[in-house]
Amino acid sequence: MCHACVIPPEDLASICAADFVPWEKLRGKTLLITGATGLIGFTLTSALLYANEKRGLGLTVLALVRNEEQARRRFGSVLAPGMPLRFLTGTVEEPPKVEGPVDYIIHGASQTASIAFVQQPVETIRTSVLGTMRMLDLGRQKNVSGFVYLSSMEVYGHPPRGHKVKETDICSLRSADVRGSYPISKLQCESLCCAYAAEYGVPAAIARLAQTFGPGVHPEDTRIFAEFGRCIRDRRDIVLRTRGETERSYLYTADAATALLTILLKGQPGQAYNAADESTYCSIAEMARRLADANGIGVRFALEENGKRGYPDPLYMDLDTSRLRALGWTIRRRNAVGDDALLFMFKKMILSFSLCEGACSVEGQREEEPK
Repeated sequence: MCHACVIPPEDLASICAADFVPWEKLRGKTLLITGATGLIGFTLTSALLYANEKRGLGLTVLALVRNEEQARRRFGSVLAPGMPLRFLTGTVEEPPKVEGPVDYIIHGASQTASIAFVQQPVETIRTSVLGTMRMLDLGRQKNVSGFVYLSSMEVYGHPPRGHKVKETDICSLRSADVRGSYPISKLQCESLCCAYAAEYGVPAAIARLAQTFGPGVHPEDTRIFAEFGRCIRDRRDIVLRTRGETERSYLYTADAATALLTILLKGQPGQAYNAADESTYCSIAEMARRLADANGIGVRFALEENGKRGYPDPLYMDLDTSRLRALGWTIRRRNAVGDDALLFMFKKMILSFSLCEGACSVEGQREEEPK
């Protein structure tokens, strides 16, 4: 049995205070969220429940989960009596029948562990494509007012270093690369969103989020930011198993939540939107060195072949967020450590580790870099 991870009250208040989110559109509405026990889904669901209470929205949140018992443990901190959260047990490939109205869908469920892209490429594709079709069909059936699909920055393939990546850029992906099962299936799902919007009028928009972290990350999460956080917490050296050449921006969990709500309520059907804190752009190795220097630990390399555990080849993902910012979305500036947004994000994540005890199932993990 584990204690539920908790999103800090100040983060929930920050999301709720985002005046660029048209909260009134949610009054009395029902939202369905897939991947609700994953990091982003958990943060977003918690924030919606908080905003419902503070703003008196009268909304209902439906969370599609594989295991209700584990989900209840995950959401233990927010399952107060009368809280308008209902669990639907099933998968996106074979969802349960949804009774009653659904006004909005946020589809975030996906296979996202890098090693699975290599070892289970068929299942990776099936979950992405079939699951997205099922959710789009549900959106069509329920005549939803908004639909957001959580895609990936990996759909851009391998942009050249130094290039600012816009949503209109043409991707460069290799179908013969087995690991491509993830980004190629994501791209196919984006195509499905555009097709359903054009043919059936489903108002499906697409979110391409930078790698996102902050409070709510479980202490045993396998992703690189969690491992870096454990190294800082335990006062041990960071060990990189690639050269750490990948360069990208990152996104704080609270900002990811406001980005998704902005796209859901203000985005255009069939349109993709990048979301990132552009100030955080750096390489994996640079991030490791900055964290090590700030916390008095070292950085070591124990190189492995990328293909062995599904690590991607070096990527250069400097996302341009002007399209999303044109909708009014902004980064909620906080008191970052030394004005360094990344150090702030790590500090908040590490503080949240102490609120998660034991071992619990964490759905929707991403392992894009080595431990």
